[in-house]
Amino acid sequence: MPRACVIVLDAVGAGELPDAAEYGDEGSDTLGNVARAVGGLDLPTLEAFGLGNVEELEGCPPQPGAPAIAGRLVERSKGKDTTTGHWELMGILTPTPFPTYPHGFPEDVIDPFMHRTGRGVLGNKPASGTEIIQELGEQHQRTGKWIVYTSADSVFQIAAHEETVPLEELYEACRIAREILTGKHAVGRVIARPFIGEPGNYERTPNRHDFSLEPKRPNYLSLVRDAGLHVHGVGKIGDIFAGRDIDESHPTKSNIEGIAQTERLLRELDEGLIFVNLVETDMLWGHRNDPVNFHRCLQDFDRRLPDLLDALRPGDLFILTSDHGCDPTTPSTDHSREHALLLAYVEGRYANGAIHEGEFGDVGATVNAWLGGKPPRRGIPGQPIVTP
Repeated sequence: MPRACVIVLDAVGAGELPDAAEYGDEGSDTLGNVARAVGGLDLPTLEAFGLGNVEELEGCPPQPGAPAIAGRLVERSKGKDTTTGHWELMGILTPTPFPTYPHGFPEDVIDPFMHRTGRGVLGNKPASGTEIIQELGEQHQRTGKWIVYTSADSVFQIAAHEETVPLEELYEACRIAREILTGKHAVGRVIARPFIGEPGNYERTPNRHDFSLEPKRPNYLSLVRDAGLHVHGVGKIGDIFAGRDIDESHPTKSNIEGIAQTERLLRELDEGLIFVNLVETDMLWGHRNDPVNFHRCLQDFDRRLPDLLDALRPGDLFILTSDHGCDPTTPSTDHSREHALLLAYVEGRYANGAIHEGEFGDVGATVNAWLGGKPPRRGIPGQPIVTP
Protein backbone atom coordinates (compact mmCIF):
# COMPACT_ATOMS: atom_id res chain seq x y z
CA MET A 1 0.00 0.00 0.00
CA PRO A 2 1.26 3.53 -0.75
CA ARG A 3 2.62 5.68 2.08
CA ALA A 4 3.65 9.32 2.34
CA CYS A 5 5.13 11.49 5.08
CA VAL A 6 5.15 15.30 5.03
CA ILE A 7 7.10 17.12 7.74
CA VAL A 8 6.62 20.88 8.11
CA LEU A 9 9.63 22.54 9.74
CA ASP A 10 7.60 25.43 11.11
CA ALA A 11 8.86 28.90 10.07
CA VAL A 12 11.97 27.61 8.29
CA GLY A 13 11.52 29.98 5.35
CA ALA A 14 13.84 29.96 2.33
CA GLY A 15 14.06 33.59 1.26
CA GLU A 16 11.69 36.49 0.70
CA LEU A 17 8.79 36.14 -1.71
CA PRO A 18 8.43 38.71 -4.52
CA ASP A 19 5.73 40.56 -2.55
CA ALA A 20 7.59 40.46 0.79
CA ALA A 21 7.95 44.26 0.88
CA GLU A 22 4.15 44.59 1.00
CA TYR A 23 4.26 42.73 4.32
CA GLY A 24 7.24 44.64 5.72
CA ASP A 25 9.49 41.61 5.22
CA GLU A 26 11.94 42.77 2.58
CA GLY A 27 15.30 41.11 3.18
CA SER A 28 13.93 38.23 5.24
CA ASP A 29 15.62 34.87 4.61
CA THR A 30 15.25 32.63 7.62
CA LEU A 31 17.55 29.81 6.50
CA GLY A 32 20.10 32.03 4.80
CA ASN A 33 20.28 34.63 7.55
CA VAL A 34 20.49 32.01 10.31
CA ALA A 35 23.37 30.37 8.41
CA ARG A 36 25.23 33.68 8.28
CA ALA A 37 24.43 34.54 11.91
CA VAL A 38 25.95 31.30 13.25
CA GLY A 39 28.96 31.28 10.94
CA GLY A 40 27.65 28.48 8.75
CA LEU A 41 25.10 25.70 9.19
CA ASP A 42 26.24 22.43 10.76
CA LEU A 43 23.56 20.05 9.45
CA PRO A 44 25.40 17.10 7.89
CA THR A 45 22.39 14.87 7.24
CA LEU A 46 20.30 17.64 5.69
CA GLU A 47 23.35 18.77 3.71
CA ALA A 48 23.78 15.28 2.23
CA PHE A 49 20.03 15.10 1.60
CA GLY A 50 20.19 18.26 -0.55
CA LEU A 51 19.44 21.26 1.69
CA GLY A 52 22.19 23.30 0.04
CA ASN A 53 20.38 22.89 -3.28
CA VAL A 54 17.37 24.81 -1.93
CA GLU A 55 19.25 28.13 -1.83
CA GLU A 56 22.76 29.39 -1.22
CA LEU A 57 23.53 28.58 2.43
CA GLU A 58 26.77 29.29 4.27
CA GLY A 59 28.24 26.04 5.60
CA CYS A 60 25.86 23.89 3.54
CA PRO A 61 27.19 23.58 -0.03
CA PRO A 62 25.09 22.25 -2.92
CA GLN A 63 25.18 18.51 -3.57
CA PRO A 64 24.97 17.74 -7.31
CA GLY A 65 24.01 14.12 -6.67
CA ALA A 66 21.65 14.66 -3.73
CA PRO A 67 18.95 12.01 -3.24
CA ALA A 68 16.13 14.53 -2.71
CA ILE A 69 14.51 16.90 -5.16
CA ALA A 70 15.19 20.39 -3.80
CA GLY A 71 13.63 23.76 -4.40
CA ARG A 72 11.60 26.68 -3.13
CA LEU A 73 7.83 27.07 -3.23
CA VAL A 74 5.80 30.23 -3.79
CA GLU A 75 2.74 31.01 -1.68
CA ARG A 76 -0.32 32.13 -3.66
CA SER A 77 -2.48 32.84 -0.63
CA LYS A 78 -2.48 36.24 1.05
CA GLY A 79 -0.87 36.04 4.46
CA LYS A 80 2.11 34.63 6.30
CA ASP A 81 0.59 32.68 9.15
CA THR A 82 0.56 29.02 10.13
CA THR A 83 -3.00 28.31 9.04
CA THR A 84 -2.65 29.95 5.63
CA GLY A 85 0.62 28.14 4.94
CA HIS A 86 -0.48 24.67 6.01
CA TRP A 87 -3.80 24.98 4.26
CA GLU A 88 -2.19 25.93 0.96
CA LEU A 89 0.24 23.02 1.26
CA MET A 90 -2.89 20.87 1.11
CA GLY A 91 -4.56 22.79 -1.71
CA ILE A 92 -6.66 25.36 0.16
CA LEU A 93 -6.15 28.92 -1.05
CA THR A 94 -6.80 31.96 1.16
CA PRO A 95 -7.31 34.79 -1.37
CA THR A 96 -8.31 37.31 1.32
CA PRO A 97 -6.05 37.63 4.35
CA PHE A 98 -7.44 36.67 7.74
CA PRO A 99 -8.18 39.80 9.81
CA THR A 100 -5.52 41.24 12.09
CA TYR A 101 -5.89 43.65 15.01
CA PRO A 102 -2.92 46.00 15.41
CA HIS A 103 -4.94 48.10 17.90
CA GLY A 104 -6.53 45.23 19.82
CA PHE A 105 -9.96 43.68 19.46
CA PRO A 106 -13.11 45.84 19.25
CA GLU A 107 -15.89 45.95 21.82
CA ASP A 108 -18.18 43.75 19.72
CA VAL A 109 -15.63 40.94 20.23
CA ILE A 110 -14.38 41.61 23.77
CA ASP A 111 -17.73 42.40 25.42
CA PRO A 112 -19.49 39.14 24.46
CA PHE A 113 -16.33 37.21 25.28
CA MET A 114 -16.26 38.64 28.82
CA HIS A 115 -20.00 38.13 29.25
CA ARG A 116 -19.98 34.51 28.12
CA THR A 117 -16.84 33.48 30.03
CA GLY A 118 -17.68 35.38 33.22
CA ARG A 119 -14.21 36.91 33.47
CA GLY A 120 -12.79 40.29 32.55
CA VAL A 121 -9.94 40.97 30.14
CA LEU A 122 -6.44 42.40 30.57
CA GLY A 123 -4.16 43.51 27.77
CA ASN A 124 -6.14 43.35 24.53
CA LYS A 125 -3.19 44.50 22.43
CA PRO A 126 -0.47 43.12 20.17
CA ALA A 127 2.30 41.70 22.33
CA SER A 128 5.00 39.11 22.72
CA GLY A 129 3.53 36.14 24.55
CA THR A 130 6.50 35.77 26.85
CA GLU A 131 6.57 39.48 27.69
CA ILE A 132 2.85 40.00 28.32
CA ILE A 133 2.65 37.25 30.95
CA GLN A 134 5.50 38.94 32.84
CA GLU A 135 3.73 42.29 32.51
CA LEU A 136 0.22 41.17 33.46
CA GLY A 137 0.63 37.77 35.12
CA GLU A 138 0.47 39.02 38.70
CA GLN A 139 -2.60 41.16 37.98
CA HIS A 140 -4.21 38.19 36.25
CA GLN A 141 -3.63 35.98 39.26
CA ARG A 142 -4.98 38.64 41.60
CA THR A 143 -8.13 39.40 39.56
CA GLY A 144 -8.77 36.19 37.62
CA LYS A 145 -9.13 38.18 34.40
CA TRP A 146 -7.98 36.69 31.11
CA ILE A 147 -4.85 38.01 29.42
CA VAL A 148 -5.91 38.56 25.81
CA TYR A 149 -3.42 39.58 23.15
CA THR A 150 -2.68 39.27 19.45
CA SER A 151 0.27 39.71 17.06
CA ALA A 152 0.90 40.63 13.45
CA ASP A 153 -0.78 37.30 12.64
CA SER A 154 -4.49 36.61 12.67
CA VAL A 155 -4.71 35.23 16.19
CA PHE A 156 -6.77 35.73 19.35
CA GLN A 157 -4.56 34.48 22.18
CA ILE A 158 -5.74 33.85 25.72
CA ALA A 159 -3.16 33.39 28.48
CA ALA A 160 -4.02 32.07 31.94
CA HIS A 161 -2.03 30.69 34.87
CA GLU A 162 -2.75 26.98 35.32
CA GLU A 163 -3.15 27.41 39.10
CA THR A 164 -5.52 30.37 38.68
CA VAL A 165 -7.72 29.05 35.87
CA PRO A 166 -8.14 25.30 35.24
CA LEU A 167 -6.92 24.20 31.83
CA GLU A 168 -10.35 22.99 30.76
CA GLU A 169 -11.87 26.38 31.58
CA LEU A 170 -9.19 28.04 29.46
CA TYR A 171 -9.94 25.67 26.58
CA GLU A 172 -13.67 26.31 26.94
CA ALA A 173 -13.01 30.06 26.82
CA CYS A 174 -11.15 29.48 23.55
CA ARG A 175 -14.12 27.55 22.16
CA ILE A 176 -16.37 30.47 23.09
CA ALA A 177 -14.00 32.93 21.44
CA ARG A 178 -13.94 30.73 18.33
CA GLU A 179 -17.76 30.90 18.18
CA ILE A 180 -17.68 34.69 18.53
CA LEU A 181 -14.90 35.26 15.98
CA THR A 182 -16.81 34.68 12.77
CA GLY A 183 -17.71 36.77 9.73
CA LYS A 184 -15.51 39.85 9.48
CA HIS A 185 -13.78 38.80 12.72
CA ALA A 186 -12.97 35.25 11.58
CA VAL A 187 -9.35 35.10 12.74
CA GLY A 188 -7.25 32.18 11.62
CA ARG A 189 -6.68 30.79 15.11
CA VAL A 190 -7.74 31.17 18.72
CA ILE A 191 -4.84 29.97 20.88
CA ALA A 192 -4.82 28.86 24.51
CA ARG A 193 -1.57 30.00 26.16
CA PRO A 194 -1.33 28.49 29.68
CA PHE A 195 1.58 29.42 31.93
CA ILE A 196 2.95 28.70 35.39
CA GLY A 197 5.39 30.25 37.86
CA GLU A 198 5.62 33.26 40.13
CA PRO A 199 5.63 37.04 39.49
CA GLY A 200 8.78 37.94 37.61
CA ASN A 201 9.41 34.32 36.70
CA TYR A 202 6.44 33.12 34.66
CA GLU A 203 6.89 30.58 31.87
CA ARG A 204 4.54 29.06 29.32
CA THR A 205 3.69 25.37 29.53
CA PRO A 206 3.43 22.78 26.72
CA ASN A 207 -0.37 22.70 27.14
CA ARG A 208 -0.98 25.16 24.31
CA HIS A 209 -4.00 24.36 22.16
CA ASP A 210 -5.06 25.97 18.86
CA PHE A 211 -8.64 26.39 17.68
CA SER A 212 -8.64 27.02 13.92
CA LEU A 213 -11.29 27.79 11.38
CA GLU A 214 -12.55 24.76 9.48
CA PRO A 215 -10.84 24.37 6.11
CA LYS A 216 -12.79 24.10 2.87
CA ARG A 217 -13.36 20.87 1.00
CA PRO A 218 -12.35 19.31 -1.28
CA ASN A 219 -8.65 19.54 -0.57
CA TYR A 220 -5.78 17.11 -0.84
CA LEU A 221 -6.46 15.63 2.60
CA SER A 222 -10.10 14.92 1.74
CA LEU A 223 -9.07 13.45 -1.63
CA VAL A 224 -6.62 11.10 0.08
CA ARG A 225 -9.35 9.97 2.48
CA ASP A 226 -11.81 9.58 -0.40
CA ALA A 227 -9.29 7.15 -1.89
CA GLY A 228 -9.74 4.99 1.23
CA LEU A 229 -6.49 5.90 2.96
CA HIS A 230 -5.95 7.34 6.42
CA VAL A 231 -4.47 10.69 7.44
CA HIS A 232 -2.47 10.90 10.66
CA GLY A 233 -1.73 14.36 12.07
CA VAL A 234 1.32 14.74 14.34
CA GLY A 235 1.87 17.82 16.50
CA LYS A 236 -0.56 20.67 15.93
CA ILE A 237 -1.78 19.45 12.52
CA GLY A 238 -5.10 18.38 14.04
CA ASP A 239 -5.57 21.87 15.52
CA ILE A 240 -4.59 23.67 12.30
CA PHE A 241 -7.20 21.74 10.32
CA ALA A 242 -9.77 21.87 13.15
CA GLY A 243 -9.77 18.06 13.18
CA ARG A 244 -11.25 18.01 9.69
CA ASP A 245 -9.96 15.25 7.39
CA ILE A 246 -7.60 13.99 10.10
CA ASP A 247 -8.38 10.36 10.95
CA GLU A 248 -6.07 10.19 13.95
CA SER A 249 -4.41 13.07 15.77
CA HIS A 250 -1.18 12.62 17.72
CA PRO A 251 -0.59 15.83 19.75
CA THR A 252 2.92 16.43 21.02
CA LYS A 253 4.60 18.71 23.54
CA SER A 254 8.02 18.97 21.87
CA ASN A 255 9.86 18.40 18.63
CA ILE A 256 11.56 15.38 20.19
CA GLU A 257 8.18 13.82 20.89
CA GLY A 258 6.96 14.74 17.40
CA ILE A 259 9.93 13.07 15.74
CA ALA A 260 9.50 9.98 17.91
CA GLN A 261 5.80 9.77 17.03
CA THR A 262 6.63 10.12 13.34
CA GLU A 263 9.22 7.35 13.48
CA ARG A 264 6.78 5.09 15.32
CA LEU A 265 4.06 5.67 12.73
CA LEU A 266 6.50 5.08 9.87
CA ARG A 267 7.45 1.73 11.40
CA GLU A 268 3.88 0.67 12.22
CA LEU A 269 1.55 1.94 9.50
CA ASP A 270 1.00 0.14 6.21
CA GLU A 271 -0.73 2.91 4.27
CA GLY A 272 -1.77 6.54 4.20
CA LEU A 273 -0.33 9.96 5.03
CA ILE A 274 1.64 11.04 8.08
CA PHE A 275 1.41 14.84 8.24
CA VAL A 276 3.73 16.42 10.83
CA ASN A 277 4.33 19.88 12.27
CA LEU A 278 7.53 20.51 14.25
CA VAL A 279 6.88 23.88 15.89
CA GLU A 280 9.88 24.73 18.05
CA THR A 281 11.87 26.59 15.37
CA ASP A 282 8.93 29.01 15.25
CA MET A 283 7.50 29.05 18.75
CA LEU A 284 10.68 28.94 20.83
CA TRP A 285 13.35 30.61 18.69
CA GLY A 286 12.01 32.45 15.64
CA HIS A 287 9.66 34.68 17.61
CA ARG A 288 12.38 35.28 20.19
CA ASN A 289 14.94 36.40 17.59
CA ASP A 290 17.40 33.73 18.66
CA PRO A 291 19.32 32.46 15.60
CA VAL A 292 21.77 30.40 17.68
CA ASN A 293 19.06 28.24 19.25
CA PHE A 294 17.11 28.23 15.98
CA HIS A 295 20.17 26.53 14.48
CA ARG A 296 20.49 24.18 17.45
CA CYS A 297 16.85 23.18 16.96
CA LEU A 298 17.61 22.33 13.33
CA GLN A 299 20.63 20.35 14.54
CA ASP A 300 18.37 18.32 16.84
CA PHE A 301 16.22 17.43 13.85
CA ASP A 302 19.28 16.70 11.72
CA ARG A 303 20.53 14.18 14.30
CA ARG A 304 17.21 12.31 14.24
CA LEU A 305 16.61 12.49 10.48
CA PRO A 306 18.60 9.26 9.87
CA ASP A 307 16.16 7.38 12.11
CA LEU A 308 13.23 8.66 10.05
CA LEU A 309 14.92 7.76 6.78
CA ASP A 310 15.74 4.31 8.16
CA ALA A 311 12.04 3.78 8.90
CA LEU A 312 11.05 4.37 5.28
CA ARG A 313 10.05 1.43 3.08
CA PRO A 314 10.77 1.10 -0.65
CA GLY A 315 8.49 3.44 -2.59
CA ASP A 316 7.63 5.72 0.37
CA LEU A 317 7.28 9.43 -0.39
CA PHE A 318 9.03 11.71 2.14
CA ILE A 319 8.76 15.51 1.97
CA LEU A 320 10.33 18.22 4.13
CA THR A 321 8.84 21.69 3.74
CA SER A 322 7.83 24.81 5.67
CA ASP A 323 4.79 27.06 6.05
CA HIS A 324 6.29 30.60 6.24
CA GLY A 325 9.38 32.28 7.64
CA CYS A 326 10.20 33.75 11.03
CA ASP A 327 13.60 35.28 10.48
CA PRO A 328 15.27 35.57 13.91
CA THR A 329 17.89 37.99 12.59
CA THR A 330 15.52 40.83 11.69
CA PRO A 331 14.08 43.39 14.16
CA SER A 332 10.59 41.92 13.76
CA THR A 333 9.54 39.07 16.05
CA ASP A 334 6.68 38.08 13.74
CA HIS A 335 6.38 35.68 10.82
CA SER A 336 7.95 36.68 7.51
CA ARG A 337 6.61 36.33 3.97
CA GLU A 338 9.01 33.76 2.49
CA HIS A 339 9.30 30.81 0.15
CA ALA A 340 8.78 27.37 1.65
CA LEU A 341 11.73 25.04 1.41
CA LEU A 342 11.26 21.77 -0.44
CA LEU A 343 13.10 18.47 -0.13
CA ALA A 344 11.15 15.59 -1.71
CA TYR A 345 12.48 12.04 -1.70
CA VAL A 346 11.22 8.62 -2.73
CA GLU A 347 12.87 5.72 -0.94
CA GLY A 348 14.85 3.76 -3.50
CA ARG A 349 14.65 6.47 -6.17
CA TYR A 350 17.53 8.97 -6.13
CA ALA A 351 16.85 12.41 -7.59
CA ASN A 352 20.51 13.12 -8.48
CA GLY A 353 20.25 16.74 -7.42
CA ALA A 354 17.05 17.56 -9.33
CA ILE A 355 15.52 21.01 -8.71
CA HIS A 356 11.82 21.89 -8.51
CA GLU A 357 10.54 25.46 -8.41
CA GLY A 358 6.80 25.51 -7.80
CA GLU A 359 4.16 26.54 -5.30
CA PHE A 360 2.93 25.41 -1.90
CA GLY A 361 0.11 23.30 -3.36
CA ASP A 362 2.63 21.09 -5.15
CA VAL A 363 3.19 19.31 -1.83
CA GLY A 364 -0.43 18.20 -1.51
CA ALA A 365 -0.72 17.46 -5.22
CA THR A 366 2.28 15.14 -4.98
CA VAL A 367 0.91 13.35 -1.92
CA ASN A 368 -2.49 12.92 -3.56
CA ALA A 369 -1.04 11.52 -6.78
CA TRP A 370 1.31 9.23 -4.86
CA LEU A 371 -1.50 7.82 -2.72
CA GLY A 372 -3.90 7.30 -5.61
CA GLY A 373 -6.36 10.11 -4.97
CA LYS A 374 -8.58 11.46 -7.73
CA PRO A 375 -7.27 14.45 -9.70
CA PRO A 376 -8.38 17.69 -8.05
CA ARG A 377 -11.03 19.89 -9.58
CA ARG A 378 -10.24 23.30 -10.96
CA GLY A 379 -9.30 25.84 -8.29
CA ILE A 380 -7.21 23.49 -6.16
CA PRO A 381 -3.58 24.55 -6.71
CA GLY A 382 -0.56 22.39 -7.28
CA GLN A 383 1.19 20.04 -9.67
CA PRO A 384 2.87 16.79 -8.65
CA ILE A 385 6.61 17.03 -8.08
CA VAL A 386 7.03 13.28 -8.65
CA THR A 387 4.55 10.66 -9.78
CA PRO A 388 4.30 6.94 -8.96
